[in-house]
This record gives sequence, structure tokens and C-alpha cells, in this order.
Amino acid sequence: MARRNDHTREQLISLTLNTVKDFLDENSYHELSLRKIANMIGYVPSTLVNVFGNYNLLLLHVVAQTLDELSKEATQVVSNSQDNKAALYELAYCYHDFAQKHPYRWQLIFEHNMNGDTLPEWQSQRIDSMTGMLEHLLKALAPERSEAEVIKASRVLWSGVHGITLLSVDDKFFAADPIDGKDLIDNLLTNYLVNW
Repeated sequence: MARRNDHTREQLISLTLNTVKDFLDENSYHELSLRKIANMIGYVPSTLVNVFGNYNLLLLHVVAQTLDELSKEATQVVSNSQDNKAALYELAYCYHDFAQKHPYRWQLIFEHNMNGDTLPEWQSQRIDSMTGMLEHLLKALAPERSEAEVIKASRVLWSGVHGITLLSVDDKFFAADPIDGKDLIDNLLTNYLVNW
């Protein structure tokens, strides 16, 4: 076992989060535990509790880093788009592609539960940033729409894209022929935007 002074606090945080993300490249978070993570990095569980507060917050830090990576990719595809409509499509495709590339980390984002604890402000800001990107694009496409209409439309589209992505990642379309999730996203956005 490593001793507490083998790594600085920052190094231990980095080591822990990178180890968990590497594990999630091939495995579900359901196969993790505080003890298992501690064993993987050569520390005792109490050290991780001292650093992160509890197992739930440790996983929330993994979620935060995953959202940061998704946000970075999303910002890049939106900024490289030729117009707001194209950016909206690219944002949805980016969401789908990210989930396909990182299915277990993506699963953790949406299955992680705070178990009654308040979501930390640093995590709320990440979520607001992601939804804000979609709201900004919808507002640019229809500036006459009210704030409430923009928020409602963003949640409808996000829910639709999320549902398609979820079924696509889990291969649960239950169709005789393969279905491309991005084709369904394209269909959803095209038909929704007709009335937007």
C-alpha cells in the first residue's frame, strides 16, 4: 500500500479519477466500489474518503470530468458549424457520438444519484452550461420566442436526443434491420424545427 505522503492531494485526485475513467473504458460503474478503487491505486479506502468526502462525491468528480470533456467537444463542433441550424444538428450528433465512444462513463452521468444530498454548485454550473448551449442555439433560430418557450423546446429536444442516444448505445431499437441513431436524431430535429 502507498503511504499518504507518496502523492500530493492533487496527484492523488488525478490518479484516482484517471484510474476510474480508465476502468470505465471497459466496465460499468456498477462493478466499482470505494474499496476496489482504493486497491487499484494502492491506497486504503479511508484515504479516498479524506480526499473526496465520500464515494458518491468521488463518482461525481468523474461525472464532472466527463461533462467537461463532452462540453469541450460540443463547444468545438458548435463553433465550427456554418450556421445556428447546422450547429444544432452537430451538437446533437456530438452528444450521440460521445455516448457511443464512452458508454460506461455516459451511463454514470445519468445514473449517478446524490442520494438526497444537494448537488454541489460546481456540478450545477456544468449542467447549466450544457443546457445553455442548446438554449442559445434555439433562441438564435427563433429570436421572437419567449424564454419559457426556448427552455421548453430545449428540454423537448434534449429529451428526444437523449432517448435516441440511450436506445442507440444499448442497441435497443428492436428492429429487424439496424437503425442508425443519428438518422433518428436528424428526423427528430428536422420535424421539430419545421414548427419552431
